[in-house]
This record gives sequence, C-alpha cells and structure tokens, in this order.
Amino acid sequence: MQKHVHGGNIYQYENCLDFSANCNPLGTPESVKKAAAESLERISEYPRVGCGPLRKAIGEYEGIDGENILCGNGAAEVIFSLCRAVKPQNALVPAPTFAEYEQALRSVDCRVEYGYLKEEEGFCLKDSFLELIHDYLEIHDHLDMIFLCNPNNPTGVLTEREILLKILEICVQKNILLVVDECFLDFVREPERYTLKSQLALHKNLFILKAFTKRYAMAGIRLGYGMCADRELLERMETVTQPWNVSTVAQEAGIAALKEQEYVERGRQLIFRESEKLKRQMEALGLKVFPSQANYLFFKGPTGLFDDCVREGILIRSCSNYPGLGEGYYRIAVKRPEENTRLIMTLEKILSGN
Repeated sequence: MQKHVHGGNIYQYENCLDFSANCNPLGTPESVKKAAAESLERISEYPRVGCGPLRKAIGEYEGIDGENILCGNGAAEVIFSLCRAVKPQNALVPAPTFAEYEQALRSVDCRVEYGYLKEEEGFCLKDSFLELIHDYLEIHDHLDMIFLCNPNNPTGVLTEREILLKILEICVQKNILLVVDECFLDFVREPERYTLKSQLALHKNLFILKAFTKRYAMAGIRLGYGMCADRELLERMETVTQPWNVSTVAQEAGIAALKEQEYVERGRQLIFRESEKLKRQMEALGLKVFPSQANYLFFKGPTGLFDDCVREGILIRSCSNYPGLGEGYYRIAVKRPEENTRLIMTLEKILSGN
C-alpha cells in the first residue's frame, strides 16, 4: 500500500476521510466558487498575461508593490521557475522539509546539501544552522540558494525571526539567494512576528513564497505567488515559464478570495482551538506530538499506523520518505471538530488493540 500520500494523490483512498492535506477546514469560500463559475463565460479567451489585476490585489493584501509579485500555477510552479531562472549549482535545505525544493533544485542539476534538524531539539532550526552555512562556505567555493519553510513542513515548527534575520545577513554578505516559504504562516497566532516581508524592499536576494491553496482551500485551482524586489529575477522567471500559466478561473478566484478576511480569521480561530485539543488527546494516547504551530500536527507513533488508519477509513500522511526521518513519523491536518473526533476515536481503537 502506498503510504507517502498527501492531498495531491488521494484518489485510490476516496473512501477515506483525508487528514493528509492541510487546507483551511472551513472549505472553499462560496464567493470563490461563484467567481470561478462566472469566469467560465470567458474560457474561450486566453487568460490575462501577467495577471495584472490579481498581482495588484495581492500587493494590496500583502502591503507590497504589485510589480514585485509573480503569480504561478501553485507555489510549486513558482519554485521550479525560480530554479530554472537562477540555475543554482549549490543549494542548502533543512531536513526534513518540503520535498519540492529538492525536486526543483535537482531538475537543474543543482547539488543539494542537507542541514539535518534534530529530534532532541524538537526539529527546531537554531543557530547551529548558521554554523552549517559557514562550514559549507569554507569547504565549497560558493553557495547559491538556501530554501527555508516557516513554519516548516512537515513538522509545523516555527523558526524565530531573529534566526531568519541572521541567515539573511549571511546571505546578503555572501550573495546567496534566500527563499523563505511562508505558505503556512497564515495559520500561526502572530504571523507578523515571523514574516520577512518587511525585508523585501531592503534585500534583493530575498524571495518569499505564498499560496492560495491552504489559506482558502483552493488546492484544485492551483494558484501561488512569489514576492521579490529583484525585478530582473522576476523577469527571468517569466521567460522560463510557459505563457498563460495562470488560468482565467484561477485569477478570478484569487481576486475574490483576497476579500475573504472574516473567513480567514474564522478558520484561524477554529484551528487554534482544535489544534490544542488534538494535541492533548493524542498525547493522552501515548503519541509524541511535536510543537507544531501550523494547521497540522507532526507526531511520532507506531510503525504501520498509516495502514491501520486506512483500514479504518482515515488517511494520514506518513513522513517516512522525508530526508532526516524514518518509519513512525506522521502528519495530520487540523480539521472540523466532528472530523477530529473521528480521528481520535480511530487512533484510540488502533492503539488500544480493540
């Protein structure tokens, strides 16, 4: 049974309640569905090249110049376009972290070095990562890119802003492009404490990734964006990306989604309540739950738990294929109360052997 699945690969598990994908538990806003449906009247026309109105709306939402934004067919396309535009030779990524960073880097024959996060430190990215950067630069001629995810995926652990600023300072001095994925930052209690958006205008070597996928439960529409003050880099990215990559449906849905402020806050508050409850309940079952601050929980349990859950109609994410992890590590989304209750009842049944 294939266990390394998430929301993009669940069709063989259609009868399972999906805890593998970490989207807003409130589901897609009705206004987004309406905008997507109404845009179908124009599907005989090519999509708007450059996504001008959408970039302007994103800029207003993020508080930055829309000219410093590039939209893509999900954040994944932005990652791949960035690597094709930069063509890095050497890159550093933490482990474990989001697999698409390494995939995109290796697609341009980049050498990828891991910075392994330690379980005994709660998989937190600490000052030791700065030492790793210095050590790498002493051994190799140069380092082109560093990818970071905050909060990290799959662990959900936040990196303190002070650490990020220290890393950014090194990157400025050594001419390294720092890519920070903030796709899950919308679901932490104080995102303004951790975002590096205020540094964008100051440093052209900083690139921030965001997406509509999780915040608005729009995974099927595919819409993400990158933010960077280096407009030459954004132009190079456009030249290596297929034209009309963001559909009319996605552009209109995105503009509508950005108006859904009350919806986003309701989703956040639901996640805060349910996450704390889930943590307590899972720990009471004897599971080791790591200090996730995102809309998902990362935990350690018995091997075979993925298969056991599938047999009970629950799909969780096995994380055994992440570099730096192995069998027995799992991730679950935080969902609605009734769905979370079903998960806990299933785990209790499995772990008690009943």
